[in-house]
Amino acid sequence: MSEQSINKVRTVGIVSLSCGILGEDSVQHEVEIGIDRLKKFGLNVIFMEHARKGLSYISEHPEKRAEDLIQAFKDDSIDMILCAMGGDDTYRLLPYLFDNDELKNAVNQKIFLGFSDTTMNHLMLHKLGIKTFYGQSFLADICELEKDMLPYTEKYFLELIRTGKISKIEPSDVWYEERKDFSIDAIGTKRIMHDDTGFRLLQGNAVFKGKILGGCIESIYDIFDNGYHSDSVEICQKYQLFPKLDDWKDKILLIETAEGSSAPNEYRKMVKSLKRSGIFDVLSGVIVGKPIDNIYAEEYKQILIEVIDNPNLPIVFNINVGHATPRAIIPFGVEATVDTDRQVIEFDV
Repeated sequence: MSEQSINKVRTVGIVSLSCGILGEDSVQHEVEIGIDRLKKFGLNVIFMEHARKGLSYISEHPEKRAEDLIQAFKDDSIDMILCAMGGDDTYRLLPYLFDNDELKNAVNQKIFLGFSDTTMNHLMLHKLGIKTFYGQSFLADICELEKDMLPYTEKYFLELIRTGKISKIEPSDVWYEERKDFSIDAIGTKRIMHDDTGFRLLQGNAVFKGKILGGCIESIYDIFDNGYHSDSVEICQKYQLFPKLDDWKDKILLIETAEGSSAPNEYRKMVKSLKRSGIFDVLSGVIVGKPIDNIYAEEYKQILIEVIDNPNLPIVFNINVGHATPRAIIPFGVEATVDTDRQVIEFDV
């Protein structure tokens, strides 16, 4: 039986919705590795029209990024939309996706996978009732420079393309240091590996339920603060990107940190902005992705407990999703049960 015949997903459409590095010469050795892997998994690969136009073009043309996303939804041959990577200004797509209901008129329930600044796209699609998948991207995961994808990461990607869903995630036994060298000379080199400690319950009940939503806390913070982009607050508010409080009721918030691992004082400001929104009063729990290279892990734990200031709200740290490797995949929009006693998050699929 061929790989393709056992796959729920047959064709992947790759989009660059934030950063345009996919088109740069410096990463073409990674791109070729990724294309080859996807084909070996039995997948047809389509790069949307502008996905490989390069950093400058993608930065200057948010309308073309939006166009690619719309076309990927409209193309019936595409079963899965896979984000090239993250970036830092995905919010700029909002006018081109929502002013005339362009995205609303194009969307249908197909697999959408990405993380990091793609958080903004997850929130956009959530507004339209589309369930999405958070946790991996083409360049960061499929194009891994080791001989194969990282085993834990690959396990969840294969489950998604073969079944169209994720049934549960369990902790990784190991974590990897982030690469310093992504050059062609690094092909085949192994990452430095460390034992990991599983999902860590910081406070509250060991078992809780709800639909998961959230993403990269630095991207979410752009909705509340103009420190990084002068117009992000205005644009995100205009299109009501951050869900209303009623929408957060009984949900589980996922937050994880970007590759820069925000310093503790910055992290505290970001958690405080969420606190001011009122969501910690209505959530059923919080799950927190492992920081890259485990940086500031202890400081983050303390900040979460202090700022949230609600000992009855469950907080679980060290989830293998986000910028640290390896990465699982978390479905947004389906009922989840977090059970730290059994060290599992199960999804009603």
